[in-house]
Amino acid sequence: MKKTLYLLSALLVSVSIPAIAQTSTVAAPMQTQVQQPVADPVMEQIAILQAEWARIKYQIPEDNAKLDAIHKLEEQAAQVTNANPARPEPKIWEAIILSTDAGIVKGMSALPKVEKAKSLLEQSKQIDPNALDGSADTSLGSLYYQVPGWPIAFGDDKKAEQHLKAALQANPNGIDPNFFYGDFLLQDGRADEAKAYLNRALNAAPRPGRELADAGRRQEIKAALAKAEEENGKKKSSLN
Repeated sequence: MKKTLYLLSALLVSVSIPAIAQTSTVAAPMQTQVQQPVADPVMEQIAILQAEWARIKYQIPEDNAKLDAIHKLEEQAAQVTNANPARPEPKIWEAIILSTDAGIVKGMSALPKVEKAKSLLEQSKQIDPNALDGSADTSLGSLYYQVPGWPIAFGDDKKAEQHLKAALQANPNGIDPNFFYGDFLLQDGRADEAKAYLNRALNAAPRPGRELADAGRRQEIKAALAKAEEENGKKKSSLN
């Protein structure tokens, strides 16, 4: 299995807005309080990281330029993580960005990045395993099946499947957990099983504000589906 690295929503909270007083000689009737969504400042920063990550991953074709951009984004993500140590979401996104960097670099020099990404994801799960619809499990699962195993690194297909199934429990219809589980099954030689998850990923509902990421991911899904069809064709030919 070739080891490559691939490498999730704005959180809104409600606040009561006091009624506006009316100036009148007649007593104004009490106005109903209106619930207005107020953006979480941490998630606003996460949205910036998400948008730049998608631009780097899907719109910058040249590796050196991509690395320059991802290194700057890593610094930005680390600042958000350090400023919000009790929040799981920045840790998840710093890990995703580090993993993307490692996927560009590849080779032994990428291992410190994936080790740090793994640590951040584990810390995130300790705070809230369901943060960002279980995205820590999605990312941990993808790391476990894409990095080399012992003695080079921590790759482990059994742990990969455990994390990816946990991610699907948290977000059964999400584009990312279905894609990564489908891709895992495909790389594990289970193309028939993979197709069901890849098709579910392809038909996942759009994510508001994640249009570029969704478009890029769908191209990856289509490529994986084509590979699954090719693998199934090879199996049928070998049986004839």
